[in-house]
Amino acid sequence: MFTKGQLIFAVIFIIAFVTAMVIAYRKDKALHQLFYKGNYKILLAFFAFVLFLFVIKFVTKH
Repeated sequence: MFTKGQLIFAVIFIIAFVTAMVIAYRKDKALHQLFYKGNYKILLAFFAFVLFLFVIKFVTKH
């Protein structure tokens, strides 16, 4: 399906991208802790909302 060159490029790209993201995150870690306190609450609310939608879907389906 993919050529050997395409697979090699994909692997190298993924490794380089993940490395760059880790380096960028480490540089900004102090700023994230300062400006984004309590951000996990928004994520939990989002997951609760999606779960609520699934519950509504299954309750009204039967």
